[in-house]
Amino acid sequence: MKTKIEKIDSSSALAIKIIETQDENELDFLSFREKLAYANISHLEKRREWATARMAIRDALDVLHVPYPGFFKDEHGKSQAMNGHGYMSLSHTMGYAGAIYHRDNPVGIDMDLIREKILRIGFRFLEQSELDFLEKDPLHYTMAWSAKESIFKCQGKRGVSFRENILLEPFDSKAGIIKGKIRGTDYTDHHYTVQVRVISDVVLTYTIW
Repeated sequence: MKTKIEKIDSSSALAIKIIETQDENELDFLSFREKLAYANISHLEKRREWATARMAIRDALDVLHVPYPGFFKDEHGKSQAMNGHGYMSLSHTMGYAGAIYHRDNPVGIDMDLIREKILRIGFRFLEQSELDFLEKDPLHYTMAWSAKESIFKCQGKRGVSFRENILLEPFDSKAGIIKGKIRGTDYTDHHYTVQVRVISDVVLTYTIW
């Protein structure tokens, strides 16, 4: 899989790309502001991740026939379109970068490598009721972390605690959907449906508001 592009519906699409070194000519579509940001990244691997994620969002936009507007990060660290239209989210993990775009609604995407060490830090991001239903399985814990990350990105504000504010309903490790909600913030009453995919040893999740 070099690139996987999926049109979710008439308003949204996602793309996943293998991270690799880009030819500078492949990045001509970037805005001037983005080209400056790219030039200021000194670490080679981070340059690859950054560029591949932008190429992924461009591919998602192409499926929807939306021109690439260029993106910037707001005060909460969330990517925003420079023309003020549409919503996007980016993620990357070892070997992959992903992006999702929606014309009308906030979105969140996350990709995480499944690793044994997540079992040792579960108490940092999981509430007791979640620890009770999750199996001591790296896949199950990674799905929970990734779902919370997608919800966090979708709501778009800093100061939301994974453990205290984002609560997941029970799900098993073969689930294709995880349901969750944010509590104790301005978005207390909003419920999220998170889509789940497992690609080799990577968990991909995404949600649309």
